Amino acid sequence: MSVRTIKGNRLFWKITIVFTALLIMLGIIFVGIASNFSRTYYTAAHQELYGDIAQHLASFTQPFKNGQPDTSVTHDIIHSTMVANPVVEVYLLDTAGNIKDYVVPDKTVQMHKVNINTVHQWLAASRLQRPMGDNPKQPGEPSIFSAAPVYEKGKLVGYVYAVLASEKQKEILQSLDNNLYLRLASYMFFAALIVAFIVGVVTFFLITDSICRIAGVVKRFKEGDYTARIEGYAKGNLGMLTSTFNEMADVIVDNIEKISATDKFRQELIANISHDLRTPLSIMQGYVETLMMKKNELTNTEKEKFLTIVYDSNRKLSVLVEQLFQYAKLEANLITPDKEPFQVAELAADIMMAYQLQAAEKGIRLGFYAPDNLALVFADISLTERVLQNLLDNAFKFTPTGGTISLHLQETNAGVKISISDTGIGISTEDLTHIFERYKQSQPRSATSKGMGIGLAIVKKILELHHTVITVASTPGKGTTFNFELQTV
Repeated sequence: MSVRTIKGNRLFWKITIVFTALLIMLGIIFVGIASNFSRTYYTAAHQELYGDIAQHLASFTQPFKNGQPDTSVTHDIIHSTMVANPVVEVYLLDTAGNIKDYVVPDKTVQMHKVNINTVHQWLAASRLQRPMGDNPKQPGEPSIFSAAPVYEKGKLVGYVYAVLASEKQKEILQSLDNNLYLRLASYMFFAALIVAFIVGVVTFFLITDSICRIAGVVKRFKEGDYTARIEGYAKGNLGMLTSTFNEMADVIVDNIEKISATDKFRQELIANISHDLRTPLSIMQGYVETLMMKKNELTNTEKEKFLTIVYDSNRKLSVLVEQLFQYAKLEANLITPDKEPFQVAELAADIMMAYQLQAAEKGIRLGFYAPDNLALVFADISLTERVLQNLLDNAFKFTPTGGTISLHLQETNAGVKISISDTGIGISTEDLTHIFERYKQSQPRSATSKGMGIGLAIVKKILELHHTVITVASTPGKGTTFNFELQTV
C-alpha cells in the first residue's frame, strides 16, 4: 500500500469519525428533545382527557355531608374510579387545603395538605394555562391534577382533588421512556453511522479528486511541462494551495530562464575570454619564438621592435586579467565603496593628462570642460577613477584618427553630472540596450575593434554601488555620449 493511499485512508477515517461523533451527539440531543416533548405531550393530553374528573365526582357523588367527608358513599365510587383509571388518585380537601379523605394506602401519603392557592389558580385558569399542583405521595414533584369545589346548601365545604399523574403513571412512563430511549438511541446510532459513512465517502471523494487533479498538474510540471498550472479552486484552502503553486511555478520558470540565459552568457564570455587572452598570448609566443630562433640573424632594431610588441601584448593581457578579476569581485559583492568627499574636477583633469600621450599617438583631440568652484562629490575615489578610465578607454577604442574625445563636468540639483563624448563610429540602436548587460558580448563597432566588452559592465556595477545610473546616447557615424551623476556633499 502506497504512502499516498495510507494518508488518504487516514483522511477518510478522520472525516468519518468526526461526522459520526457529530451525528451521535445530535442523536442524543434529539432523543432528549423527543423524550421531553413526548412527556409534555402526554401531560397535556392527560390533562385534556381527565381534567374534568374532579368536577364529575363533585357533581354526582356528594362526597361531603354536614361539612365532613361521607366515606360510606364516596369510597366505593372513588375506588371504582381509581380501578377504572389507576393513574388517578382522588383526595377530599377542606377549604384550607387539608386532606380529609382519600382512597390509597395511608403509609404512601406523605403530605396532608396541598397548596390551596394552586387549586384556586387552576380553577381560574383556562385549559391550556392550568398550573401543576402538589402530589401528596411525591412531595416536591409537581403533577397535573383536576380540582372541583364542593358546595353544600350553597356553602363551600371543600374540594375534590384528583392527581392525574400517580406513581402508577410514573412507572408506566419510566418503562415507556426506557424503551423509547433504547429504540431511539439504536435507530440514531445506526442512522448516524450510515450518514457519517456516506458523507465521509462523498467528502473524501471530493477532496481526493481535487487533490489528484492538483497532483497530476504537479507531476506534469515535474516532468518538464513548465506551462502546467492549476486551474480553478479559487477559494478556501485549495485556492491557497493553487495560488501558491502557480506563483511558485512562475518563480521557478523565471529562475530557469534566468539560469539558462546566464549560462548562455557565461558560455559566450568564456569563448570571448579565450579569444581575447589567446590573441596577445599568440603574439607574444610568435615573437618570442622568432627571437629565440633568429637571435643571431636579427638586427638590434628588429629585436627592439619585437620586444616592444611582446611588451604591449603582455600589457594588454595584464589589463584583461585585471578587469576579469575586478568584475568577478563586483559580481560577488566583495567590493564596498569607501566613500569620501573629493574634488572630481581635479581627478578628471589628472586622468585626462595621463591620456595626452595616447591621444597624440592616435591623432585624437582631448577636451576637458569644468566650471570653477565645482562642489565636492561623495564617492569612492579609486572606483570613480576606474569608471572614468574605462569610459575613456572605450572612447579611444572606437574613435578614429582626427576625432575628438571630451569630458564635461556640470553641477546639477542632484549632484555633479559627468559626460564623456566621442566622435567615433557610434553604436547601433540594436546594441544600445545590451552594452551594459552582464556577460553580454556586443558586436564590435569596427572590424579592427576586438574585446570582451566587459569594461562597460564594470562601469555599470560600480555606479550601482554608488546608487546612480549611467545613460548612453549615440548616433551611428557621429559619436557616443555617456552620462552619469555623482552625489555631492
